[in-house]
Amino acid sequence: MFSFHVFEHQLARGFQNRFSTQYRCYSVSMLAGPNDRSDVEKGGKIIMPPSALDQLSRLNITYPMLFKLTNKNSDRMTHCGVLEFVADEGICYLPHWMMQNLLLEEGGLVQVESVNLMVATYSKFQPQSPDFLDITNPKAVLENALRNFACLTTGDVIAINYNEKIYELRVMETKPDKAVSIIECDMNVDFDAPLGYKEPERRPNHQDEPTVRRGRNRSQHEFKLIPAPIAPSDIKRGIPNYDFKIGRITFIRNSRPQPKKIVDDDDAMNRFIAFSGQGQSLRKKGRKP
Repeated sequence: MFSFHVFEHQLARGFQNRFSTQYRCYSVSMLAGPNDRSDVEKGGKIIMPPSALDQLSRLNITYPMLFKLTNKNSDRMTHCGVLEFVADEGICYLPHWMMQNLLLEEGGLVQVESVNLMVATYSKFQPQSPDFLDITNPKAVLENALRNFACLTTGDVIAINYNEKIYELRVMETKPDKAVSIIECDMNVDFDAPLGYKEPERRPNHQDEPTVRRGRNRSQHEFKLIPAPIAPSDIKRGIPNYDFKIGRITFIRNSRPQPKKIVDDDDAMNRFIAFSGQGQSLRKKGRKP
């Protein structure tokens, strides 16, 4: 009997230490004030009113503060952290992607409850567009973006901002539970093929085709093309030989021999040039030795 009362007291104390309340939720763009709070859209944390901080400080809440958000009308839920306590009373501000997951409209009611989540060890994501493949190092980009998140929920479609472009990724799997905390954790990350991605068609490689050659030893697939020789009569002076092949020299010679010119001995003697390689006879015609 005593143990039952102790258990009942501990159970009631546990419910007293749990934070649970309803708020009207709005997107961050509706947040009044001169400061731009676009940073809230880049993560998975919400903005709550100061009364929530006062209530949480009086409860035995473990840190970091994590919350379960539920839309009772659609039975959709997700998990998040808290960024600041500066919202108006009765109102909380959510990232736009989080409101889409919960199927909430501006001013809709959301149930906010404090929870304790296990630390993540593994997660798998599926990009919702093949454009995600254009990123050079997607794991590094995702790791940097997840610093603005406190937890992950299987089935959610989160949004990350990179180079002024929004990329959506569906959380396909988380371990060791369907909702995990990613604050100060060592988590392995994996990717599924992007939604709508198609494998590129493989084109035949022409280098693998048999070469055509012709030669003396002809086989079924080996031939070697030998260019026909060029006749000297086909080559004209002053016109380049465009079919010239390296390692081959063509000498052009006159086909008809030139007639020999008869010269007198005196002219031959006068035209004699020493050391020119042209021999000359010193004998006069008609003289005998």
